[in-house]
Amino acid sequence: MTRSPAGRQLSTAEERRETVLRTAVGAFAARGYYGTTTGEVAKAAGISQAYVYRLFPDKETLFVAVIEHCSTRMRAAFAEAAARATSSDPASVLDALGDAYARLVADKDLLLVMLQAKCAASEPAIRDAVRATYAREVEYVRAVSGAGEEDIQRFFARGFLCDALIAMGADEVDAPWSRTLLTGIRHY
Repeated sequence: MTRSPAGRQLSTAEERRETVLRTAVGAFAARGYYGTTTGEVAKAAGISQAYVYRLFPDKETLFVAVIEHCSTRMRAAFAEAAARATSSDPASVLDALGDAYARLVADKDLLLVMLQAKCAASEPAIRDAVRATYAREVEYVRAVSGAGEEDIQRFFARGFLCDALIAMGADEVDAPWSRTLLTGIRHY
């Protein structure tokens, strides 16, 4: 931060960019790519819409940056979990990564914005960002766990199921279908 002549602290462009990204996660999680305006993001971040456009030239660029921001959070959570795994056995590492993911998506905004990204993947730049995110995650999981193809696929398939169950609030429903789908799924 720098100080203005009046002595108040001013944020740097990078600090403002991070504030906009954190705020945009919540806005896009709630209303999706198509339902959220940059004006709403700007208002929630406490800055002008013009300043949002100084940081991100358009809404699509902002949304892609949000996807990358969430991806970075996932990689950091996975790295911490891999370091804490109880052994180097692939099943143990995958279990640690799964627990980290379950803890991470307890932040429903992160979960919902990534679901919204998949829904907006008909937009080429967003589709490319989603693909890049999964390419990095799959290769990271492969490298850190040493697991085989089918185990890695099951790990991600379980994550997708977890996403859907959390998004629909399946844990709030006491019914045979919800109990079946929630069997073995961790959520916090």
